[in-house]
Amino acid sequence: MIEVVAKLVRGPVFLAGEMLECFITFTNPLSSFSTSASSEMLAWASAQIHCQFHTSENRVLLPPSEDTKHDVQAENETVFVPNRGERGQCILSTPPKILFCDLRLDPGESKSYSYCETLPIDGPPSFRGQSVKYVYKLTIGCQRVNSPIKLLRVHFRVLVLHGLKDSQFPQDDDMAPSNPFLDDDESIRKDSRLVDLATELLMVATSRRNMHLYNISNSRGKVGTFCIFKTVYKIGEDIIGTFNFSEGDIPCLQYCVSLQTEESIQEEFQRRQGQPLSYSTHARHQESCLHTSRSNFSLPIPLSSTPGFATNIVTLKWRLHFEFVTLREPLEVPTFPENHPESMTWTGAEQIDVDTFSWNLPIKVLPTNPVVASYVSQISSTNSITL
Repeated sequence: MIEVVAKLVRGPVFLAGEMLECFITFTNPLSSFSTSASSEMLAWASAQIHCQFHTSENRVLLPPSEDTKHDVQAENETVFVPNRGERGQCILSTPPKILFCDLRLDPGESKSYSYCETLPIDGPPSFRGQSVKYVYKLTIGCQRVNSPIKLLRVHFRVLVLHGLKDSQFPQDDDMAPSNPFLDDDESIRKDSRLVDLATELLMVATSRRNMHLYNISNSRGKVGTFCIFKTVYKIGEDIIGTFNFSEGDIPCLQYCVSLQTEESIQEEFQRRQGQPLSYSTHARHQESCLHTSRSNFSLPIPLSSTPGFATNIVTLKWRLHFEFVTLREPLEVPTFPENHPESMTWTGAEQIDVDTFSWNLPIKVLPTNPVVASYVSQISSTNSITL
């Protein structure tokens, strides 16, 4: 028996273009004092990254695959196929890397190997929507002699920052300062600079503040104004907005603000022409505001959510969805007689004629530093199997 444990070094969230590093440990768990203890042999082990693409058959119509040849080797259990047994299509994969050949482990012995690979910068982000899914996995294949291959999969998340591919590093290789006390590995330096550059680009894009004022009105008149200071955010940030109903002609009874994503399929891949868009709500704020002159809300953008993106099949956009409930007629303010008793009870109207209307405000949501997203990720960066 051999135990195989794979652990992502930095966590389960990465930026496209980053270097993924994983430690894979092979252990013979039997004690040397056990009567049944013996050396264990593995013929080989290999590792590969791939992105699996799933679609909803009710919403997405994909063209037939160009590769119609029957792959005999893919059905052979002695051939390393990372996505064997999985649904969907493998739309992206890195070249497989051999970790070792002919490994012998004595009782109680362990050996570890490091797997490093750069994530393709032009791949799609990780996404689990109502119509499509993009799922990234690192697959380690191991085989004993004359035995089927065993697969160990480690899930991870990929964030994509558009424009990063065309941006230049802040410092040239020759001009960049070096630390003599640290390992001067070029791949590590480049990977670190990539995250730093992405963080800088995100800060520049999301730190610009400018007051945006919107008049809220319906067919009967003005309800109030809405103020927001920016429309570009990172995942993990809070969206803060304020309402001013003091200048409105139509009283507002209640409002609701929802943070939503809009998932649309490109027209040529739609199962039915003119099929409706898919909406998902990530945060919601509702408040009663009769006789309220000012009100505000704060909606957090979950770190686990997917920033806006577009591929040749699906487009994801973000928006704020507003719903207002207003009075048709002004509500009479209660008056008290001059000689009123000390205790009086005022009850609201039993029936009120209201109007409802909605409004959508598009916003832009970008990724964040992958290290920050790793802290709250529910994806496990470790997985194991027994051979």
